Amino acid sequence: MNPTTWPDRLLVVDVEGNGANPPDLVEVAALPIHAGRTDTTLAGAWLVRPPVPVTPFAVKVHGLTNNRLADSPPWAEVADEVRTFLDGAWICAHNAHVDYRVLARHLPCWEPTGVIDTLRLSRVTYPDTRSHSLDALIDHTQLDLTGAPAQRHRATYDAYATALLFLTMTDRYETWSELAAVAVPPGLPGAPQAEQEPTLW
Repeated sequence: MNPTTWPDRLLVVDVEGNGANPPDLVEVAALPIHAGRTDTTLAGAWLVRPPVPVTPFAVKVHGLTNNRLADSPPWAEVADEVRTFLDGAWICAHNAHVDYRVLARHLPCWEPTGVIDTLRLSRVTYPDTRSHSLDALIDHTQLDLTGAPAQRHRATYDAYATALLFLTMTDRYETWSELAAVAVPPGLPGAPQAEQEPTLW
């Protein structure tokens, strides 16, 4: 697919939470894709001290302990910066409705231009793959993640991996509209509008 037909601003995002329900953010990452390539020089990443301590289970997942986050700013101090970074962009994430809902809850009145879900996209692109988890797809596509920051389940790493997965899958689609038709979850921004039946009036 010709990347010049892609949205002007496309950010691959990932978030990590504190394990509460609903979760408070402890990390946000946003990696731009320009001209069909990741642009790590313009990536955004924020660590956040949550109002409720990180649970032991969440620590086992992403490794961000309460001590590690003790000197990080609370969400109120970074929210405007994150909003400015995300405003006007399409976002892309694996199992994207989760990241979208968490971000939307933390950023009232924010809405991306569109939402690409690499999980949905992978189910169409690789229908015979046994699992469509990010780990399984990394193995299936043999992504080179030697340049990924941090480690698996950190937001920066997962955003980088998701970006490479997305770029690998775009080769199967001729136009952005064709990709978006299968990759945007129903009801989320960017979903193709159903054609209305013609009427007599």
